[in-house]
Amino acid sequence: MGDRSVQRGVVTCLALLVLLASTVPALARPDVPTFPIPDRPVAKIVSPEYSDEKTRDGHGEGERVMDRLGIKRPQRVADIGAGLGYYTVRLARRLGSGATIYATDVTAEYLDRLRARLTREGIGGITLILGLPRDPRLPLHSVDVAILSHMYHEIENPYEFLHRLQPSLAPGARVGIIDMDRPTQDHGIPPTLLRCELAAVGYRQIDFVWLAPADGYLAVFTPPESLPPVGAIRPCRQ
Repeated sequence: MGDRSVQRGVVTCLALLVLLASTVPALARPDVPTFPIPDRPVAKIVSPEYSDEKTRDGHGEGERVMDRLGIKRPQRVADIGAGLGYYTVRLARRLGSGATIYATDVTAEYLDRLRARLTREGIGGITLILGLPRDPRLPLHSVDVAILSHMYHEIENPYEFLHRLQPSLAPGARVGIIDMDRPTQDHGIPPTLLRCELAAVGYRQIDFVWLAPADGYLAVFTPPESLPPVGAIRPCRQ
């Protein structure tokens, strides 16, 4: 009886140690890399959509962005921070049935609403992924084009996010970021700051265009073949 009590006590202690190890912050765990904190405000997530779709379409935003990114079959595309699916739906219409399209978001409610929309509009074959604030959780080498629309300024830690995004990008992949030219606390990011933050993780800007009469700009980047050491990443200042 005493031996069994001791065994139960050992098992309980081991379970507690595992639980504690899993909840220790990354900063206190030597096995987890510590990414630099962005040296500028991070905007809060306040809405699952930017503006309204009718206005955006009236200004030609979706088609112009997809044309500029050269999106066509059989490319695999990820709508990161998909919200209610402005780009997800238009990608599905452009690429047709059988296309590989991922829609990720960190808010489960937004994904539930997007799932209902896709069902309502008869759009199938979209892979919905509940991402993490610092990790989109996309499969390895699964994406040829990633679109981040009016959400980059809301990423909790862009350096860690971009670092974790890179393994999911296929060789020759492109990352298209749509945003406003204004301070990050006002739900935008100046193009020079955006370029600096991506360069810090090894991404290189290859295209840039203002989207007027639509809002903001499109900046296009290629990911690095190999990532810089986390300790070598230096935050940019707004």
